[in-house]
Amino acid sequence: MISKQFFLDRIKNSVILFDGGLGTELYNRGIFINRCFDEVNLSNPTLVKQIHEEYIKAGADAIETNTFGANRFKLSKHHLEDKVYQINFEGAKIARELAKDKVWVAGAVGPLGIKIEPLGKTSIEEAKDAFKEHIQGLIDGGVDIIIFETFIYPEELIIAVQSAKEICALPIIAQMTIDEDCTSLTGALPEDIINMLNQTSADAIGVNSTVGPQVMLRWLEQVRPLTDKAISIMPSAGKPKNIDGRNIYLTSPEYMGLYAKYFVQAGASIIGGCLGTGPEHIRKMRVMINAVKKEEKKYEFEKLKISHPESVKLIEQKNKSRLARRIKEGHFVKFVELLPPHGLLSEPVIKKAREMFYEGIDVINIPDGPRASARMSAMSLAIQIQNIVGIETVLHYVCRDRNVIGIQSDLLGAYALGLKNILAITGDPPKLGNYPDATAVFDVDSIGLVNIINRLNHGLDIAGNPIGEPTGYLIGVGANPGAINFEEEISRLNWKIDAGAEYIVTQPVFDLSIFENFLDKIAHFNIPVIAGLWPLTSLRNAEFMNNEIPGCNVPEEILLRLSKYENSKEDSLKVGIEIARETLDKIKNSIQGVQISAPFGRVQSVVDVLDGFILA
Repeated sequence: MISKQFFLDRIKNSVILFDGGLGTELYNRGIFINRCFDEVNLSNPTLVKQIHEEYIKAGADAIETNTFGANRFKLSKHHLEDKVYQINFEGAKIARELAKDKVWVAGAVGPLGIKIEPLGKTSIEEAKDAFKEHIQGLIDGGVDIIIFETFIYPEELIIAVQSAKEICALPIIAQMTIDEDCTSLTGALPEDIINMLNQTSADAIGVNSTVGPQVMLRWLEQVRPLTDKAISIMPSAGKPKNIDGRNIYLTSPEYMGLYAKYFVQAGASIIGGCLGTGPEHIRKMRVMINAVKKEEKKYEFEKLKISHPESVKLIEQKNKSRLARRIKEGHFVKFVELLPPHGLLSEPVIKKAREMFYEGIDVINIPDGPRASARMSAMSLAIQIQNIVGIETVLHYVCRDRNVIGIQSDLLGAYALGLKNILAITGDPPKLGNYPDATAVFDVDSIGLVNIINRLNHGLDIAGNPIGEPTGYLIGVGANPGAINFEEEISRLNWKIDAGAEYIVTQPVFDLSIFENFLDKIAHFNIPVIAGLWPLTSLRNAEFMNNEIPGCNVPEEILLRLSKYENSKEDSLKVGIEIARETLDKIKNSIQGVQISAPFGRVQSVVDVLDGFILA
């Protein structure tokens, strides 16, 4: 192995040429995309060795291991999560045997392929453990360098670098990927990207993959004066073209060679190739790098002045909405849930919302595609109700149908149109609804959604870019007191509150012992609880809630009580109202509000449940 200091001296005084796209070379040689490329280290090491050898002969100073996706999360898709160490160790060993002490071996590490808190449910510690597990096999296999590549989220890259530093002292290269306009895939500007990369504390920083050499040159020219660190540039061979079912990269070796010269002249210290870059591309790049000396430029490094919105005045909770003010002042708030129509006719729902407004209800709660059904946009109905009736709404917003770009766009647009209260929900999977073959997105779950909303409330987009004036959403989240995995439910609720949740709306309460246990478990959160109430309409309705709505536990005594009036619709409705009133009477002093559903659109049930209660 070559010493770390020797590597650091080389990137300070000259240019190091890395190899090209090992994955696309495997693809070109018959390893198709339904295979696990990393596993080829075990099943066909000769092929991996052959590709490494060709890159070395082409003039590469460093070769990367075939381990980009060899972490427990990505390997689990191929049922190989128990072979993380073995695949990484063998990948490093194959490269080490060929490299000897003539070229460097860089252990390739990619993103985990899952969302990490705050955007996902995987904790930072779990992510670090996964990275360490990945990296340890590379270290034991004999790599000289750890190279992190193709990261989208800087937060994940920082975690990855920290993980490596905790278990080794090898040189580290940290790279993100960029788009055609030189921004990150989440929209961060070049100067923001280089600032994020600086924060990783890696020995060299840069970009790789996704785009061709021209875009990367433009990025390099913009950021070179902004850091004193060595910069690595590893473009793909342009954008692939699909020809007869195969992805073909059309950028010529000569063109890549020409841009290698430009990269050297613009101040890159590490140059290589990514997707579609084969041994012949590296050969041409070697020739051009040998022909041009790295320019002796004395860059005057500028201290980055990223415009973060410290000067933006955040909206206090009490000023976010009428609902926020009433909750903050300790009032008992009353929600009523109304479903959007299946078609265009919204007037009947608007009429019911008007009735509820006259009855003193605080807000109308509007589910978004409940039970994965296709209805009028909840956002559209919420805006109509607010504009026509004048009562505030709480918009359910689910993660099922939108990616993070659409989520952010929707949230900005909804706030601009006057929606101020939101309930962040993961959403039911399509298989529960009328369109079981529909594709779910789930870029984030409700925890990640709360984080996105909270960032917007602080004047930042998902990439940490300032958006100007912040939003002022009052952020609510759902909770299920009767969840089958109760400990996980409480853990997830804790994450939601850490992410910025300001109140909780529960699933309908039927079993008081279950609800009291829930309140005991969350008492330390000190967060307002809005309890769900569902006035049962019949024994059949109760059986449906008990058996088909996860976490709704209807006690046997309630089922027996309703069974006595099974043949009388009117009497069943009365008993359902009585049960809801009794439940409210027993829990009203332990909660700060109630959400009452209107089964089958029967808003009179809401009036009957609240009749005579003094809830202010």
